[in-house]
Amino acid sequence: MASAVDAVGNPIPTLAVLMASSKHIGAPCRGNHLNFAFVSSGSSIMENMVPLKDVAPAATNTVNTQFILLEKGSITQDGKETTCLALVADETASVHFQMWGSECKAFEPGDIIRLTDGIFSYHKNNLVLRGGKKGKAEKVGEFTMLFVETPNMSEIHWARDPDNPKKFLQEAVISPHSRIFPPSQ
Repeated sequence: MASAVDAVGNPIPTLAVLMASSKHIGAPCRGNHLNFAFVSSGSSIMENMVPLKDVAPAATNTVNTQFILLEKGSITQDGKETTCLALVADETASVHFQMWGSECKAFEPGDIIRLTDGIFSYHKNNLVLRGGKKGKAEKVGEFTMLFVETPNMSEIHWARDPDNPKKFLQEAVISPHSRIFPPSQ
């Protein structure tokens, strides 16, 4: 098998070369829980980006990360509030991403999104990654990004660190994958 390279010419490990595993991006093709969505992308991951596996609940907008949108739920209107929940992932984990207002129509499955100054916190008893009032979500590419669907960071029970009440620690896994966006069978 010929070795694969990304758009910049960097080698991609053979095990990572899997085509479009998400049920919403292409035909299912799984191997070792590592998935690869492929078409094209002009994005590169900046050095200050945090992998999704390292996000933890916090009350501040400090999350800078990049991910691919795998699945988007329906847009809901609650009074003046328009929201949409999505499943997003990078090469380390997945998470539920809460979109607000115009974000709900701006992003579609397959979009690669860079989130700056985001927040991972509870909204209506659901742990979600979101831009909040200070954060910014922008589309930086389409379809080319390694991703995994497990673990889902929104499906982990978090508890306060007894040594530092401002910090949360992973206590237990509620579900290895999203219960809102279950994997296709």
